[in-house]
Amino acid sequence: MAELWSSWEDSGSYLELGPHRVFYRDTGTGKEDNRPVLLILHGFPTSSWDFHLCLEHFRDFRVILHDHPGFGLSSKIEDYSYSLLEQAEVALALWQALGISEGHLLAHDYGTSVATEILARREKGWAPVRLQSLTLCNGSARIELARLRPIQQLLKHPWTGHIVARLATFQTFRRNMRAIWGEASKLDDQELRAHWNLMERDGGRLRLPIIARYNDERHKFWNRWIGALKRFDLPAHVLWADLDPIAHPAIAEALHKDIPGSQLSWLKGVGHYPMLEEPQRWSEAALDFYHSL
Repeated sequence: MAELWSSWEDSGSYLELGPHRVFYRDTGTGKEDNRPVLLILHGFPTSSWDFHLCLEHFRDFRVILHDHPGFGLSSKIEDYSYSLLEQAEVALALWQALGISEGHLLAHDYGTSVATEILARREKGWAPVRLQSLTLCNGSARIELARLRPIQQLLKHPWTGHIVARLATFQTFRRNMRAIWGEASKLDDQELRAHWNLMERDGGRLRLPIIARYNDERHKFWNRWIGALKRFDLPAHVLWADLDPIAHPAIAEALHKDIPGSQLSWLKGVGHYPMLEEPQRWSEAALDFYHSL
């Protein structure tokens, strides 16, 4: 039986960027496509397929998504640091290769820290893609306020990470995903199995320990990234699901205060993956912000 995400792969493309083969999905129709561009950065440990239920709502945008190296359908090479700094470089290189000159940036979870590194580079004068706005969604950029799950702590630890990754099963993944869902009974096992298969593809499960250390980078580069948010000078939207047990609502409130003039929107009764749990509500909330610009 074909994987649920097979049509997603068929409608996407691959690009060689340095040592990586990066999968991306571009809804653009060519040089004559004058729609505004929406650049989306996905979270950990899943992939750009997180947004497959939402694309139909963004027909007025040219949407570009990609799988970070180490995730989903992109390559998962062994000898690589998978630093958030390098993930930002890959994202910028991809957008440049696609000829993107400007766009709205939207990020979820892990992607929010890739986004803040892009903001830090923009602040220092290196901005190959001109940003028009920023939307942050359920990510622990304010790491000191996050409530990491035990498996996240174990994965990033140099002594236990590889053991946990090797022993992890679909049931481990299922249990942890259900724990961060707003209403676990709505979590479809077939779709969840597809997310697991994407994560495990090409040895991806063995890359989880090195990738999971991104939370340490959030501490290390706190001043660089939160400082860039505090000095951000474009429209910004903090779009948050209020039942997230990891990226707690206190993070949304702190980011709203950090980012000058930002808008804060709540999705009530939803957990860590609002674009999967409530794709229509999440999409409408995101679009309301863009329409308000």
